[in-house]
Amino acid sequence: MKDKIILPDDVLIDVRNVSMRFNLPAEKIDSLKEYFVKLLKGKLKYKDFWALNDVSFQVKRGESLALIGRNGAGKSTLLKLISGIFEPTKGQIVTRGTIAPLLKLGAGFDYNATGKENVFLNGAILGFSRKEMERKYDSIVEFSELKDFMNVPLKNYSSGMLTRLGFSIAVDVHPDILLIDEILAVGDIMFQKKCAAKIAELQKSGTTFILVTHSINKAKELCSKGVYLKKGTVAFQGDINEVTKAYLSDCNNQ
Repeated sequence: MKDKIILPDDVLIDVRNVSMRFNLPAEKIDSLKEYFVKLLKGKLKYKDFWALNDVSFQVKRGESLALIGRNGAGKSTLLKLISGIFEPTKGQIVTRGTIAPLLKLGAGFDYNATGKENVFLNGAILGFSRKEMERKYDSIVEFSELKDFMNVPLKNYSSGMLTRLGFSIAVDVHPDILLIDEILAVGDIMFQKKCAAKIAELQKSGTTFILVTHSINKAKELCSKGVYLKKGTVAFQGDINEVTKAYLSDCNNQ
């Protein structure tokens, strides 16, 4: 049995000695038919892949943390662990307060439903009643600038429109923790600036957020602290300027 972690009052996220293992096919399978043939014959072989290995850090109330690293470093996996989508293979993650995850473009949306219907669907996922979302609806639509498209099915939305709607819902519910996975890289420049201003507003009100990004400029613009993940382990953490410096130095030496 794992020991219960009691967080200090100012800490909202505690990631403690977290490791995450996935079972990957040991050989390439080219088709679904080949997969089922091997499955029925008992010839499927797997190998362990550790996406994260002994990762630890804390995030305090109101802090902004950037997760940076190359593709495959484990950034998105870590965000899914914090959001509760995955359970760690080893270690513990403890969070306090409401979490609004923006982990993937369109995640949590029903593409056959309209924008309006998806507002209430996402609100329910985040734990809000229909009446609460009815009070929030107008401000969500106003921020998203999608008034003329709210009765249109999401399957007809562009990627930029999906970004607008997803972000607008997440920030309007005023979460204690906001998790953002590269979504701010999608959409037009004006809306990106609008998102950055909203994040700054949320920070002032005490919202904690973690940003996964490949943009060093975005990380330094929005975050005060950082964690540099390298092949699933923490290579460096601390002040965002020092973390990005360590990351860029490694990139230049490879």
